[in-house]
Amino acid sequence: MRLLALTIAALAVDGPALATDTAYGTTNPEELTWRTLRDRARDGDIDMMVCASGYMMTKSGDHDTARLIFERCAEAGYTGAMTWMSYMEQNGFGGEFNPDAAAEWDRRSAEAGDPVGKFNYGMSLMRGFGVAQDEAAGRRLVDEAAGAGLDIAQRLQGAGYDLDEVTPDADDWRYAPAF
Repeated sequence: MRLLALTIAALAVDGPALATDTAYGTTNPEELTWRTLRDRARDGDIDMMVCASGYMMTKSGDHDTARLIFERCAEAGYTGAMTWMSYMEQNGFGGEFNPDAAAEWDRRSAEAGDPVGKFNYGMSLMRGFGVAQDEAAGRRLVDEAAGAGLDIAQRLQGAGYDLDEVTPDADDWRYAPAF
């Protein structure tokens, strides 16, 4: 008991150990902080933990950091990050609203076999949003996503491909032809 009290007292005096660079590396490095995850992405140290942190960043409003993380992860081949980049482009988070770039990210994800990418790109093709309209090709991609078990794609199929089934009519302004 006395040893425990002495240990607690010593920790109280010394405080928490901070990261320190030495000739042999960094002792007690930061882990799982926003800054660390951002820096790892910036430096190309990409893994699922880094990529997943982009979700936390964008949902907290730190869109610049989320964009950096998602861009690096997407370029490393993470299809989920590609669909998040589409989301960022489509909503102007961390950059300008860019429907062409949004559709391109979804196309890349779809071509890599991601069901969400197939669904999203299929929707873009059906609408002509960010890409030339091709309803038949869009339906084929939605069908592939549904065949992979994506619930929302199955829902759209069940509604006879009525896009209002999966997006509210309040979004019609966004998808209206720009010409």
